[in-house]
Amino acid sequence: MSGRIRTEILSRKYIAPSSPTPPHLRFFQLSLLDQLSPNNHRNVTLFFTASTAAAHNHNNYSLLSQFSFQSQRLQISLSHSLTRFYPLAGRLHDAATIHCNDHGASYIEARVHSDLSRFLANPDFHTLQHFLPPNNNEIPQITEFPTANSNCSLLLLVRFTLFACGGTALSVSVSRKFADLPAFNTLLHYWTATCRGVPPPDVPDLGLGPSRFPPREIPEIISASGINTRADKFTTRRFVFPASNVEELKRGIVTALFGRDNNNDKFQFQFQFQPSRVEVVLALIWRSAVSAWSTKTGSFRPSAMFLAVNLRPRMEPPVPRTAMGNFLWPLAVTVEKESELNLHVMVRKMRERMKEFVEKKAKRLKDEGGYGMAMEYIRENEEMKEKEVVVYNCWSWSKNEMLEVDYGWGNPMSMSSVNRKMKNTDLVQFSGMNPSVVYRIPHNCSDEAP
Repeated sequence: MSGRIRTEILSRKYIAPSSPTPPHLRFFQLSLLDQLSPNNHRNVTLFFTASTAAAHNHNNYSLLSQFSFQSQRLQISLSHSLTRFYPLAGRLHDAATIHCNDHGASYIEARVHSDLSRFLANPDFHTLQHFLPPNNNEIPQITEFPTANSNCSLLLLVRFTLFACGGTALSVSVSRKFADLPAFNTLLHYWTATCRGVPPPDVPDLGLGPSRFPPREIPEIISASGINTRADKFTTRRFVFPASNVEELKRGIVTALFGRDNNNDKFQFQFQFQPSRVEVVLALIWRSAVSAWSTKTGSFRPSAMFLAVNLRPRMEPPVPRTAMGNFLWPLAVTVEKESELNLHVMVRKMRERMKEFVEKKAKRLKDEGGYGMAMEYIRENEEMKEKEVVVYNCWSWSKNEMLEVDYGWGNPMSMSSVNRKMKNTDLVQFSGMNPSVVYRIPHNCSDEAP
């Protein structure tokens, strides 16, 4: 489907918590890792087929009636959920603080004059953007709070869209200052349970981030240097890898790493590990990107791939998955020589860097050690810029549970995520329909490190 799609906004409003936030919770302190996170949003769009009733009564009134019923359930349950996730109903006050003023999360109802099946047959980046909530600076002043959306301070935005066939798209956009991907999962599962009227599976823990990584006074130039989020021009590509092809790549990498014992036809391991699907696909995409760079520029340049490491299970003591905030760490894996552009070498580098991080650095991530490691990361990034290293960022959604959410009308049939800001970024996603899916979002040939 082309990027041209007719969209109609039905309503705009803000959803406040069902119970006022107590005065002593009016200001929420962010953690050090929250401070260092970019002031933009991560998002997910969940696509749902038409309900049985709407599918059998395909007329405009019945579709709108069913859509209105579902939207009311979403709004009421979101309002109740925001009493637990109360910072999301506030506004970003400064780099280290959220003002929990209950001004609410942005909520938009919309409709598109196209069928869901037609869209999913050939989705593209430009069309996907039609289902996202608007950026902060695109939201008009629509409530009694004249400054509710100033200074790019909104933390949660929702858009619920009706297709002509009765299918729907629910887009949720949450600030990276408050939630990494596991925290995003916690939010969605709490909201969906509330929407179904059942006890939520997990209660969010909002205080662990600031207690494990106390906020610090950080110069603005440092807090802004972690990730390049400028809205440069970029292109988006979607690649689908059949599971059988990924397994074949894995076998080839294991053979190259460890060889084959012809006597008993078993692999002999110097140290046992099986490359994961994520490692295999990332190595392939990374090598392709570096090769494309070399072909275009006529020379090889060292490159680095930053992997997002979930710190929760690797800290002492481990942090529960329900902890809100940012517990992801950017781990750099480098290729400094052209001879290292072999899949098995790149996979081995990923595994070795992860092993080194878990055994040596993860233990430092407590108390004030987190600040020292953060400064090391900043210095490492600056050195890469000086050496003109080409940098790529990636994260994996392979173990996310968003396709398992259920608001009361079944699980989503598909999902997507659109990166509006970060260049040279890979998102790796695995799903049941397409076991190995990679979105290249976005990539250009800029020589700046992020």
